[in-house]
Amino acid sequence: MIDDVIDDLFPDLAAIALEGAKGVGKTATGSQRATTVLSLDRPGQREIVAADLDYITQVPQPVLIDEWQLEPSVWDRVRRAVDSDGAGGQFLLAGSAGVAPGVRIHSGAGRIVSITMRPLSIAERGLAEPTVSLRELLSGDRPAVRGTSDVGLATYTEEILRSGFPGIRELPERARQVQLDSYLARIVEKELPENGVAIRRPDALRRWLAAYGAASATDTAYTKILDAATGGEQDKPSRATVDSYREHLTRIFVLDPVPAWIPMFNPLKRLTHSPRHHLVDPALAARLVGVGRDGLLRGEGQRVASATGTWLGALFESLVTQSVRIYAEAVQARVGHLRTKETDHEIDLIVESDDREVVAIEVKLAASVGDADVQHLNWLHDQIGDRLVDRVLITAGNYAYRRPDGVAVVPLALLGP
Repeated sequence: MIDDVIDDLFPDLAAIALEGAKGVGKTATGSQRATTVLSLDRPGQREIVAADLDYITQVPQPVLIDEWQLEPSVWDRVRRAVDSDGAGGQFLLAGSAGVAPGVRIHSGAGRIVSITMRPLSIAERGLAEPTVSLRELLSGDRPAVRGTSDVGLATYTEEILRSGFPGIRELPERARQVQLDSYLARIVEKELPENGVAIRRPDALRRWLAAYGAASATDTAYTKILDAATGGEQDKPSRATVDSYREHLTRIFVLDPVPAWIPMFNPLKRLTHSPRHHLVDPALAARLVGVGRDGLLRGEGQRVASATGTWLGALFESLVTQSVRIYAEAVQARVGHLRTKETDHEIDLIVESDDREVVAIEVKLAASVGDADVQHLNWLHDQIGDRLVDRVLITAGNYAYRRPDGVAVVPLALLGP
């Protein structure tokens, strides 16, 4: 999907920044559209660019500047080049981290457009042909909801474990597990230090990351995540240290939390502002918690501060969230979650268009659907009326249809952009 977005925009925009975690395919995507590739994670090329920033304007265009954040002054040089010549199709910047704290660059607003790449959505993995479009759901036209999928719980479980990283998912199972474990190790041992972060207690960071993964699909307080990571130890990392973990892991796109949805157009009262925790790929959370396919299907897996639901259910919600965010960005919509402070109402995903039209989405692992599963969706409809243009329950079932109350029931494999 990102290919279509870039191909639509790049002829008219001088510079596009592709942002996202290592392994999502930024370099491959950018290289397919570049005449010159400058890889700043290669010391020789980085030294050349650092010594003469004008070099990036002298090589044949389009130019892909890979891992640009390792030489942040490149950003400002691209911005100035665009100020001088705004013709489309000049620069692609690929980065697996945001700029380090304390490093100041111009925002690039109006010159450099940022696009986030994530691991492959379910639609991009080719499990089934989507029959329900998020764009059409957002249109307010109440599209027909129909279709059948033979993708079941076992396949969704396998997709969680295979991951959406293009270079990992096609590996044999054992090699894939080793690669995912290596990916997690590199975060602590290489990615963070390479991006200017000194990790004094690597084991403490690994334990915190595992506890965060176990809190996937919740808005568990960070104090509870820390307690789970330290297991009653007296010598815990300080709050400032934990905040630093979170900041830097988000900066390198490993943490991908969903922000709380706070509507501007309707005075909904007493909503929480806490984000919902997600890693960039649920396969990483599965490896951190250490439960395999059979264990997931048996309901095994320790969650952090969650009184209901299974670990597989949390990972399925994370898989749905990953896909919905990709579809939403393809149609220029934003994604949040909703929970009242009393926790009497909670909705997993709120998709809002630029026109403030809203689609509310709940996630349920089971295929069967009852009135209790859609009560929060219907409550929100009572609160905001026609602003809520559609209500959706995403399941691991086989059939897409509309309930008599208007709620669309959609198997994940049948939802697309």
